[in-house]
Amino acid sequence: MKGANGQLPKLRPDIRLYLFHGADEAGAADLARRLGATLADAERVDVDGAMLKKEPGRLADEAASLSLFGDVRLIRAAPIGEESLEALTLLLAADRTGSPVIAIAPSIKASAKVVKLALDHPRAMAVACYAPSAAEAEKAAMAMLAEAGLRPAPGLARRIAEAGGGDRALIAQEVDKLALYLDAAPERPHDAGIADLDAIGADLGEAELAEAIDAMVEGKPAELGPRLTRLDEGGASPVPWLRALQRRLVTLGDMRSAVDRGEPVDAVLKRHRIFFREEQRTMRDLRRWSPDMIAIALARVREAELGAMSSGTAGAVRAEQAAVTLARRVAR
Repeated sequence: MKGANGQLPKLRPDIRLYLFHGADEAGAADLARRLGATLADAERVDVDGAMLKKEPGRLADEAASLSLFGDVRLIRAAPIGEESLEALTLLLAADRTGSPVIAIAPSIKASAKVVKLALDHPRAMAVACYAPSAAEAEKAAMAMLAEAGLRPAPGLARRIAEAGGGDRALIAQEVDKLALYLDAAPERPHDAGIADLDAIGADLGEAELAEAIDAMVEGKPAELGPRLTRLDEGGASPVPWLRALQRRLVTLGDMRSAVDRGEPVDAVLKRHRIFFREEQRTMRDLRRWSPDMIAIALARVREAELGAMSSGTAGAVRAEQAAVTLARRVAR
């Protein structure tokens, strides 16, 4: 059974397996967390792909077992991949289960066997999680605001989506902070406006963000430090600028590959809609960055993003260190 892209499903008694998959790992993890939170008092059991590969029958056994107090439990399987196909198959074929299984499969493609199993089976739901468009991110922010008991003023959902860099997990964090600030809840709805968002420091200036990304990509560590400091003021998460840096590097990699295949530079710039004032800088970046450099940088930035999502302040410090190290290596 297919769920809407990036949308939070509801727990249903006829669904045994909720599979979140796709490139937006942070978004998948956030959806899984929010779905699990609807069973607030449930005992949680965690398993992963390596465990299920060794004991494929364990998932069905855990889902069929009750807690010590006879209540329904929540089974969380993360991360998993194709190695968990047998375990998921046994779960869906079991005579009886009482507890839902929420699984996160961040590294698999939409054509993977575990995804096909969830799509084809009436007792499973597969939710694809890909980076949303601007319109989808705004729609997701609007839905989260409503769930939190907030009545948003015009433009608020768009501002939150932009501040989160299109990252569903960050959007959810900002909505949670806003609800806490206004003491809002579904049973206590509250109006929310742009001034309230400014009061909690959720917005990242686009100019500051672009300047920081330029300093990283162009190898200017001396300029990068002060710009990261400005982005960090107010305790803002580093994930939006890490995501923006990833997008810049991916685009740069696509352009470099096209040039290496013999496509004229002018045609590449035009196809990627590079603003004419940015053409000279972009051509310098294409000469500066090799395919290997781009691949290594992307791996480091993605690692920094995962650290920032899970380690709070320490993760933010490591993200800034990774950015400065990247800029220094480019400068050399």
